[in-house]
Amino acid sequence: MSDQVLRRRLAERLWSSGDLRSPEWRRAVETVPRHLFVPEFFRRLSTPRGTMWEPVTPATVSEDERLRLAYQDETWVTQIDGGIHPGDVREPIHAGSLTSSSTLPGLVVAMLEDLDVHTGSDVLEIGTGTGYSTALLCERLGAEHVVSVETDPGLAARAARNLHQAGYTPTLITGDGLAGCAAHAPYDRIIATCSVRSIPPAWIVQGRPGATVLTTLSGWLYGSAYAKVEVNADETATGRFLPETYSFMMARSQQPPPTEIHETQPVDSARPRPATVPPDALDDPTALFIAQLAAPRAQHGGRSMNSGPAVDYYADQETGSVSAVTRHDDDTWSVQETGPTPPWDLIETALTEWRNAGSPALEHFRIDITSHEQRVFVPGHDALAWRLPC
Repeated sequence: MSDQVLRRRLAERLWSSGDLRSPEWRRAVETVPRHLFVPEFFRRLSTPRGTMWEPVTPATVSEDERLRLAYQDETWVTQIDGGIHPGDVREPIHAGSLTSSSTLPGLVVAMLEDLDVHTGSDVLEIGTGTGYSTALLCERLGAEHVVSVETDPGLAARAARNLHQAGYTPTLITGDGLAGCAAHAPYDRIIATCSVRSIPPAWIVQGRPGATVLTTLSGWLYGSAYAKVEVNADETATGRFLPETYSFMMARSQQPPPTEIHETQPVDSARPRPATVPPDALDDPTALFIAQLAAPRAQHGGRSMNSGPAVDYYADQETGSVSAVTRHDDDTWSVQETGPTPPWDLIETALTEWRNAGSPALEHFRIDITSHEQRVFVPGHDALAWRLPC
């Protein structure tokens, strides 16, 4: 089957799902050859040895099958552990971390629709990746209106080759996307395909008055919220959160520090107290995001079940604070904590206030940005307000 037919079928699926909502973006999806941007990738395998990643390359999979896979509405991983590419291996491998991917087209185009571009809009894209979303922007707006920044030199070079092969010539910058690209500012729209802990000030400064910044806010607990921010004339910004729950890989410079949190953490001598909120409450995406707002330096060390009850560990390495939350046979939980700012104490307080306020959904949250602070809050609820780490 030809790639033209596959592109049209992909566009039809995304139109039917509601991810594509405008004829202009539909034409872009029907035109941009995604297979040129994912000539090789990893696909996930569930095996008796756990999750592994199988290389899909010309050496391992037929051309027809690779073409078919390229036009699936799937995210394809293109780099593992900051430097392993599909062509580097022949057999499935385990991954420490996934460091680049071609995001599923449905999510890509849904965000592009939310960006609300118009003919002549100048767009700054943070995170070129494979170059596929960059190509869609070029097809919709013209390459002269697109600037894209990629922090990884190897990925940037691959994206440049992909874009050249597909016939697109945007301005490509290799550097820290959190710094934006002042040389080509100002911009009407800024879109990030990585998650950030707070909105980088450069994005606000480089936006024209009325510019839109579209990104996902995340953090070290891996909660995520989808933010749409408008730049004001005085280089402040205000925004809201959209109802969709999207997540992207964290910006590399904002990755959490390495940590070893486990059952040897020094909390055994702390007096247990009943937990008012169990760790399972964080299965709710909004609750997880609130927990992250309340304890922005906290990291979850996982759940230990070594010959005893389940214990979840949370640690703030900066202050040395640790919380161990233990589940008992009667399905109650207790907490042992040490340090000046125990993470679970902060999380419980925030989630209790949120529940007392009626558990408002993320679309009721707002964000205010100035040069000296960024604040996420729920209007009308003074207890539901937090400063983002800057």
